[in-house]
Amino acid sequence: MRDEDYFSSTYAQARSRFLQAAADAGLAVEHRLHPEKGRDGEELAMDVVRDGPADAQALLILTSACHGVEGFCGTGIQLAALSDAAWRRHAADRGVAVLYIHGLNPYGFSHLRRTTHENIDLNRNFQDFSRPLPVNAPYRDLHAVILPAEWPPGESNQALLGAYIARNGEAAYQSAITQGQHEFEEGMFFGGTAPSWSNTNLREVLRRHGGQASRIAWIDIHTGLGPSGVGERIHAGRNDDSVVRARAWWDGGGATPVTSIYDGSSTSAFLTGLMCNAVYEECPQAQYTGIALEYGTVPVLETLQALRAEHWLDRHPQPPGSALASGIKQQMKGAFYIDTPEWKSAVLAQARQALVQGADGLAG
Repeated sequence: MRDEDYFSSTYAQARSRFLQAAADAGLAVEHRLHPEKGRDGEELAMDVVRDGPADAQALLILTSACHGVEGFCGTGIQLAALSDAAWRRHAADRGVAVLYIHGLNPYGFSHLRRTTHENIDLNRNFQDFSRPLPVNAPYRDLHAVILPAEWPPGESNQALLGAYIARNGEAAYQSAITQGQHEFEEGMFFGGTAPSWSNTNLREVLRRHGGQASRIAWIDIHTGLGPSGVGERIHAGRNDDSVVRARAWWDGGGATPVTSIYDGSSTSAFLTGLMCNAVYEECPQAQYTGIALEYGTVPVLETLQALRAEHWLDRHPQPPGSALASGIKQQMKGAFYIDTPEWKSAVLAQARQALVQGADGLAG
C-alpha cells in the first residue's frame, strides 16, 4: 500500500479498516460500545487489539483520537503498524506486546470535534475529583470573547482578541485557552467535574492489559501544534526519572528532541489532568515511560480559530445542509489533518521510528 492509503476520510471508514487490519493480522478485537451514535448514525466504540501474550512483561501502547478529530492521523499510524510484518516481528523478538487502542474518543472523531460527547477535553479529565480542581483565571477573562454570540465574529470581537495578543503575546493566548478549565461546562478545553466515559473505559483497558506488565511505554498520537508534518515528541508523564528515560529512548536518529511541559521546551502549554495519570493509578506495579507524538498542521492561531468556530457551532446548531456549518467542520478537519501525500508519508516514517525506539527501550 502507498503511505496515503492508510488514512481514512471518516470515522466509520477508519474503524472498519482498523477492524479489518486486526482480522488480517489474526488478532482479536475488544469492543467498548459508546452510548451515543456517530455523525451518520453509525455505531461508536473504543476498539482494543493486543498483539502479544497476555503475560508479557513489556507492553507498548499506541493510541488514537484522544482528541476526536485528531484520530484521522492516529488511525493511519495504527493501520500501518498492524500491516507491517517487520515491525510486528521486531516487537515480538524483543518480548514486547503491543496494545492498539483505536478511538479513545470515538464521538469526537465521528463528529469532527475535539471534545467528548460530554464536551470534555479528555487529556484534561484525569484529575482527582475529590480535591479542589485547578483554576484557570486567564480563561475566565477570555471565555465570553472567544465564544461570541455570532459567527463569524464581528470587528469589535476581533479587536478585543487582537489587543489581548498584542498585550500578552501569542503564547499566553494559547496557554489561557488550552491549559484546560473546570469552571465553564459549555466552554472550551473543559476538563470536566467527573470522569468521562472515555476516562472510565480507558482505565478498565489499562487494568486488564497492563496489570501484569512490569514495564509500560505509551505513544499517544496528537495533531495541531508545531511545524507542519513534524512530530514533536512530548514527554507524557510525571516530572521524574521517566523524563530521562523518554529522552534516552526517543532522542536521536534525526528525530526532534523529546520536549517537556515542565521545563518550557514544548509547544504545548503546561497542563494538568493528563491521560497518562491513569497508568500510574491503574498499573502502579509498572515502570512507565511515555510520549505524546504531536504532529504539526497549520499555524497555532489558525488552529485556535478553527476550534473557536467549531465550539460556537456546537452551541449554536445550524439547519441541515448549512453552508456555514459545513465550512466550519471542514476548517476544523483541516486544522488537525493535512490531506496530502507528503504530510502522510512524513507522519508514518516518524511514527515507525518512534515505535521501534519504544520497543527497544522497553527491551533494554
